[in-house]
Amino acid sequence: MSGRDRGARLRLFVALVPPPEALEHLDAFLEPRRAAAPFRWSAAEQVHLTLAFCPAAPERVLDDMVEALALAAARRTPLRARVAGGGAFPDPLAARVLWAGLDLDDDARAELDRLAAGVRSAASHVGAAPEGQRFRPHLTVGRLGAPAGVLDWVRLLDTYAGPAWTADEVALLSSHLGEGPRGRPRHEVLATLPLGG
Repeated sequence: MSGRDRGARLRLFVALVPPPEALEHLDAFLEPRRAAAPFRWSAAEQVHLTLAFCPAAPERVLDDMVEALALAAARRTPLRARVAGGGAFPDPLAARVLWAGLDLDDDARAELDRLAAGVRSAASHVGAAPEGQRFRPHLTVGRLGAPAGVLDWVRLLDTYAGPAWTADEVALLSSHLGEGPRGRPRHEVLATLPLGG
């Protein structure tokens, strides 16, 4: 911890990050369609499934958080998934966020729910204060500056199914607002923690 500002706050999130081939497949599906909408499209390398978001975690808890997340991840098993389908928040008729879904069997879905609960509990336990919204698995692919109808885009995403992959680790990332290309956030991987130990 030497050299760190003990009063500093970090924007942290714990996520499942699909492998490059899954992200490239989704990106190839979206690329020829992006010009048709004025969304702020997510960069392919930043697409992920957030398990817990801690918007103002004290930097002093970072080491404890890594340790607690490692224990939470070790209690869960790898799961098979594929990016498929999609939706919009808060509603397709007045959306602010366009997202791709995750296709899981019942066992994998239950394991994902337990994983999300475990990492949120771990973050809360060390004082990182995760956001309290209900866990709804999704991968944000675009944001809108003002609410708009995106029903056609949701229908388009409902036709998408990417390659299957195994989620076998979680990542702890820090989000640095405005430091990425075109003023977007820059994501920094702080730790990767294996599922099942």
